[in-house]
Amino acid sequence: MTEVMNALFQISSDRSPADHSYEEIRTVVLDIILGREKTSYAPDQFEHLIIGVEEVLDRREGRSADPRGRRNGLSRDDSNLVREVFWDLFLQRIITLGIDNSNREFPFFSLSHNGRRLLEGENPYLFHDVDSYTKLINSLVPDLSPVTLLYLQEAAQAFRSGCLLAATVMVGVASEHTFLLLLEALEAHPAYGPHFQGAVGKRTVLEKFRAFHAAFNGHVKKALPRTLSENIETELEGILSVIRRFRNDAGHPSGAIPSREQTYMLLQLFVPYCQRVYGILDFIRGGSSAAP
Repeated sequence: MTEVMNALFQISSDRSPADHSYEEIRTVVLDIILGREKTSYAPDQFEHLIIGVEEVLDRREGRSADPRGRRNGLSRDDSNLVREVFWDLFLQRIITLGIDNSNREFPFFSLSHNGRRLLEGENPYLFHDVDSYTKLINSLVPDLSPVTLLYLQEAAQAFRSGCLLAATVMVGVASEHTFLLLLEALEAHPAYGPHFQGAVGKRTVLEKFRAFHAAFNGHVKKALPRTLSENIETELEGILSVIRRFRNDAGHPSGAIPSREQTYMLLQLFVPYCQRVYGILDFIRGGSSAAP
């Protein structure tokens, strides 16, 4: 997770909003190779993979072939990304060249034994549209606040439409709302409440968070079970800080637009952050999972 957060600040892209990010293309390629998406041709040749990626993207984004079954084809940048993803998967030994002794070389390929085993542990926070993101977050945080979900859905829709500034701001609002729910719950707690009065009374979210940090580490963190305290600096404070940084940059008229990869990762990072916050909420409520 730390590596992903660090990578956010290194990613740049000059592709147009109509094109897709590396992670989006990689997700589609893996879905095809693993049989999670059905395509016209079996994923055993590189050209078949190119065709399959176009079919899946068209299906997910509501486009259809013309009456003769013809499609527009992938953009140049998307085609290049499919090739890049393909060879990255080969170098990672997830796919191997050839499918049998009669077709041993490129353009034929197949999923390796180790590749299938590795991909079973793939990042669970992948999505491809608003509905899949909604299902993902609801499955992992079933008691998510409807207000938070509203902003997340706006963020996912803005991302799919190429409105990256808007998506970044919406993820930031959702993360801050989630943090404020935790702060309010701590303030209302009979034992912890007195320690968080100062945080609640601060004017800005940043000031609230700084006061929260001191009180949380001094009085709550040590009481948490290991499942909630482990890596908490990364999955709670670290992710919130990253999202806030991008939200603040996007919310000021600097003209700097986050890349698709950065925005995609922010939407992904929100999920473990939200899981951790709601796990803490359940703990301080004594196991109750009623959404505020």
